[in-house]
Amino acid sequence: MGKKLSLYFVRHGQTYLNKNLRMQGWADTPLTPEGIEIVKESGRGLAETEFVAAYSSDLHRTIATAGHLLKENKHAFGLTLEPLSEFRETFFGSYEGEKGDVAWNEIAHHMGYANQEDLFKNADVRETMNGTKAADPTGDAEDFMTFWTRVEQGFLHVINRHRETGGNVLIVAHGNTIRNIVHELEPSMDEAVILDNASVTVLAYENGLFKLERLNDTSHFKKA
Repeated sequence: MGKKLSLYFVRHGQTYLNKNLRMQGWADTPLTPEGIEIVKESGRGLAETEFVAAYSSDLHRTIATAGHLLKENKHAFGLTLEPLSEFRETFFGSYEGEKGDVAWNEIAHHMGYANQEDLFKNADVRETMNGTKAADPTGDAEDFMTFWTRVEQGFLHVINRHRETGGNVLIVAHGNTIRNIVHELEPSMDEAVILDNASVTVLAYENGLFKLERLNDTSHFKKA
């Protein structure tokens, strides 16, 4: 019987596309100075947590976030970050970099909703992602199954590697990616929750069962 495995999902810090309210999936911009400071605050709050492994997506914003977190950690010496493309954010196709309200209103209209508020109120994650692909003039945006098949491969890679030995595993990823992993394994979680930058969500795995222990937690943030 394996030991308890605790997956510490951390959303990346604020980027310039976040700050300017633009669509950001595979598009990548640096962390803002404010974003870096919030990540450091999260890292200080996790400083005593000993991680047996660290993963991130292969996008700059998660790699940079992981670097700042591990630099604040008192047990991270010798720990090597493993970036995985499977943990990337949803790909928004031709909507990448577009103003969020412009993109979502266009997607909403294509799906038959009055506006983005109506869309987010009535459509679930699967419908929204499938609708985004259908609305994308290039057809490049990911639908739900394409997204989930990719993400699931990365998640299974981590679980299969660590489920017998247990311990704390750091995974720095993206809002949609973290939310969908947790919701698929803990359906009672509200899939509409918006994860804060640098927030911590902990999913425990023990005796073949998953349990959500922390969600969008920022209470541990510690200023210098």
